[in-house]
Amino acid sequence: MDNPQQPDNNSTWERKALEKLAFAALDEQRARRRWGIFFKALGFVYLLVVLIAVVDWGGGAEHQERHTAMVTLNGVIEAKGEASAENLIAALNGAFEEKNVAGVVLRINSPGGSPVQAGMVNDEIRRLRGKYPDKPLYAVVEDMCASGGYYVAAAADKIYVNKASIVGSIGVLMDGFGFTGTMDKLGVERRLLTAGENKGFLDPFSPQAEPHKAHAQLLLNDIHQQFIDVVKTGRGKRLKESPEMFSGFMWTGVQSVQLGLADDFGSVDSVARDVIQAEKVLDYSVKDNIAERFAKRLGAGAVHGFWQGVSASALSARLR
Repeated sequence: MDNPQQPDNNSTWERKALEKLAFAALDEQRARRRWGIFFKALGFVYLLVVLIAVVDWGGGAEHQERHTAMVTLNGVIEAKGEASAENLIAALNGAFEEKNVAGVVLRINSPGGSPVQAGMVNDEIRRLRGKYPDKPLYAVVEDMCASGGYYVAAAADKIYVNKASIVGSIGVLMDGFGFTGTMDKLGVERRLLTAGENKGFLDPFSPQAEPHKAHAQLLLNDIHQQFIDVVKTGRGKRLKESPEMFSGFMWTGVQSVQLGLADDFGSVDSVARDVIQAEKVLDYSVKDNIAERFAKRLGAGAVHGFWQGVSASALSARLR
């Protein structure tokens, strides 16, 4: 005789199994939602951190009190770098235009770079000093203020150094490579076509022509004399000129003070405190954010190939 309870037990077991499956599915959906919310929140926090890092939020309250403005010139002076004339001039203008700035400190740690970029900054410093005669600008040298860095510093009211700073290198260079010997050994023939007899000027894959070498030296001498004139104008009677001063030699901070290339010893803090007498220092430097740096580097790499890069390094005069 059949058990009348058997169908009911089977139905109960199936119902419980379905309930377990349904609850398991709901738990899985809830877990997915929780993880989705977590990752969205994590992404939002990341974007917020990046936004805080790259956006200048002003700091207007700090600017309401009398202070020293600092502008940093760090690294090689070049058009696409952080130490470009565009960035430095923007920072200097912001510092001079702020009414509560008692004085400006240009903090320098640079081996030099483009004479054009350095000259633009030098010209702008002299213009701003004329426009705001009551706001002094002092250059403070840290590790190095050489060549193009000194070209900029020469426009300051005074130059302060550390005893061990490296200062000077008042000269110009144009460097490159010659590959003709290597090409001969490899059996590579250079095929260069030009319209204009000097269009292949200093081509690194052709033998160096004496007329080209002589013309390059004329260019260097002209830029060097511009550099010398800028230093003499900026430093005036403080210079104790010697035959070696404009030869490209570098000097320690102690020697630079003795030679009149610098005025005294000091740091950003000591100049702000003791000379400008506004101890609070605010940084007015303009810095590229991560996206801008990447775009500039990527753009430069995409536009210029290997040949353009070789040519530029060979033909570009540098204050280094």
